[in-house]
Amino acid sequence: LRLRRVSLRGTPNGSAIRARDFRVGALGGAGDDLMPWVDSHCHLQGLDDTRAVIDRAVAAGVARMICVGTDLASSRQAVELAGRHPEVWATVGLHPHDATRFDEEWDAIAELATADRVVGVGEAGFDFHYLHSPADAQERAFRAHVSLAQNSGRTLVIHTREAWDATFGVLDEEGVPERTVFHCFTGGEGEAAEALSRGAYLSFSGIVSFGGAGEVQAAAAATPLDRVLVETDAPYLTPVPHRGRPNEPAYVVHVGEAVAGARGSPVGDVADATWASTAAVFGLPPGPSGQASGLAGAPFPGLAGARPLSGKQAPGSLPGVS
Repeated sequence: LRLRRVSLRGTPNGSAIRARDFRVGALGGAGDDLMPWVDSHCHLQGLDDTRAVIDRAVAAGVARMICVGTDLASSRQAVELAGRHPEVWATVGLHPHDATRFDEEWDAIAELATADRVVGVGEAGFDFHYLHSPADAQERAFRAHVSLAQNSGRTLVIHTREAWDATFGVLDEEGVPERTVFHCFTGGEGEAAEALSRGAYLSFSGIVSFGGAGEVQAAAAATPLDRVLVETDAPYLTPVPHRGRPNEPAYVVHVGEAVAGARGSPVGDVADATWASTAAVFGLPPGPSGQASGLAGAPFPGLAGARPLSGKQAPGSLPGVS
């Protein structure tokens, strides 16, 4: 499979590039037009035969994938995969489930944040549904991620589950990084409005395709399209019509279709908008491969002297969360 750039329009960060300006040609040169998509959040480390997974994604029109780290080992794997596959970029972080490993892993994760093709910090935040790590440990780790995103110029990728007040509280105290994404958004219109008021982008997963997900669908309909992203969270949360199978980036097309259905919008408009919004929030280039803007192993312009925060420099606690 080969991605051929047909035309370029728009700004250097790709925010005005249309997804349909790229053509995916099948083997043998069939050249059928597909609307390229971006899977803004997946865990390729958890899938077998990564090369085949990526090939299936590209065949489905998924030209870009952001591979997300959840601890030191998976963050290193994400960076390695991004270095081997031009369709892939990486984030590095410590999932709230694993926040108790902060002392042993954080400094090395923070160092990875300035590696080539790393475009984000996280996923990080709060998960009060499972509480695999105590709330105070989750809070400490989340504050450190917020500071690292601010100091490195990378995008903050937030995981929040049943923890909206705590999440918004930390963001309000620490300051919301310029580029912030609420991954796998599971709130309703009220939570969407709160996140959007803080300048964040909302990334919708396969949940938006589920029959009982009326609140999430309402949030997808109410969110301005230029603030919408789509993701698989693969290998989890497989969308309709592939429920019961392991998820993979090729299925982000169905997530986009579900978002379009919730909004009453043409699918092509959602493809175009999510291509542009993902490029804008992660600083991706306008074409289907290459270095992210300002991220070729160095911080964004104006942050040349920035250094990641170590665990000892992580900020303090959120009152009322323990």
